[in-house]
Amino acid sequence: MRIFLRTISILFVTGFFQFSVNAQKPTDKKTATVTQKFKPLKLTTQIGTYKDSISVPVAVAEILISQPIKVFDENKTELMVSSYQFLYRKRGVTEDEQTGKISPASSVSSDRFKVTPLPGLWINTIKEQLKTGEELYFFDIIAKDAKGRVMYASNLKIMIQ
Repeated sequence: MRIFLRTISILFVTGFFQFSVNAQKPTDKKTATVTQKFKPLKLTTQIGTYKDSISVPVAVAEILISQPIKVFDENKTELMVSSYQFLYRKRGVTEDEQTGKISPASSVSSDRFKVTPLPGLWINTIKEQLKTGEELYFFDIIAKDAKGRVMYASNLKIMIQ
């Protein structure tokens, strides 16, 4: 009886290993993909005709805020803007309740957007509140080329005179 049980258990164990080995698919070395090295081109961000950090009057900034941002590579090819973050730093004042002294302060409104230009609510709010000394800042701009490769573009800061 012992010999019979040993034989059954040996057959069971070897059969178990045989199934586990057969369950795995062999790897096909022909399907390995070769990735080409890609050196991203230098990207520039533009709004209207302005690039990089600029200082503009309130009237010009009100026009620029409603225009789309565009990204170009070194070859002047326009890339699709996938997403970006926008920050509006506005000036204000605070009053110390005990002394009554007024001091300058600032507040920040920021969000990530996937469409350009900014949504209408943001444009209208900024146009109504825009004053000298404030800042409009486009950053973390992600662009895609025609092949779908994702790249970061340069930031764009607009200071209001």
